[in-house]
Amino acid sequence: MGRKFFVGGNWKCNGTTEEVKKIVSTLNSGEVPSEDVVEVVVSPPFVFLSLVKASLRPDFHVAAQNCWVKKGGAFTGEVSAEMLLNLDIPWVILGHSERRALLGESSEFVGDKVAYALAQGLKVIACIGETLEQREAGSTVDVVSSQTKAIAERISDWSNVVLAYEPVWAIGTGKVATPAQAQEVHFELRKWLKENVSPQVAESTRIIYGGSVNAANSKVLAAQADLDGFLVGGASLKPEFIDIIKSAEVKK
Repeated sequence: MGRKFFVGGNWKCNGTTEEVKKIVSTLNSGEVPSEDVVEVVVSPPFVFLSLVKASLRPDFHVAAQNCWVKKGGAFTGEVSAEMLLNLDIPWVILGHSERRALLGESSEFVGDKVAYALAQGLKVIACIGETLEQREAGSTVDVVSSQTKAIAERISDWSNVVLAYEPVWAIGTGKVATPAQAQEVHFELRKWLKENVSPQVAESTRIIYGGSVNAANSKVLAAQADLDGFLVGGASLKPEFIDIIKSAEVKK
């Protein structure tokens, strides 16, 4: 059984009720490959999760953009994994570079979050990626391996984890890793999983790419051997997200 293509849409901190209804309407009317070809998950802001969950087509799923590192309680402004489960939200994005950079989330903290969310029964899109300075210094593989290690040290079951490689220098900048650059890092990540976790986990875990993915570049990126899908930012708010989902057909 090959790895099923995965396309995530991270809406980030965007949207009004009306805009969200419009995006959902576009998604609901889009013609995309069947669920056995591609898994589609969209991630609206917390305040719109229930609205999207209730109105989105049944073959698409919903993710939160973050959750707290342990059980709820006196943590003002946070949302717990238990709350997401209570809303019947199956997925959560953890460790996004914007949270690592802007909110100081360390790799260890992200690893703890991933472990807790999985233990509660959520599925996790775990984000890793290097900055431009790290890439130019030639330390890309060291950085993403270290970020992955902080997760691997805390979990034993990878079946509900999708690893999202997002080079920080390519997020929202219009700069995209070339297909060869993306494939190289995905290959190294899979090799790291094989050597440090297990060959089975390396073979079965989906490693997806994020960083200025759009309809124009998605097909050539999707054709790379170790690239199992996308985590899409800005383009997931636009009709072209449907075209990005269709790029899954390249893997058939």
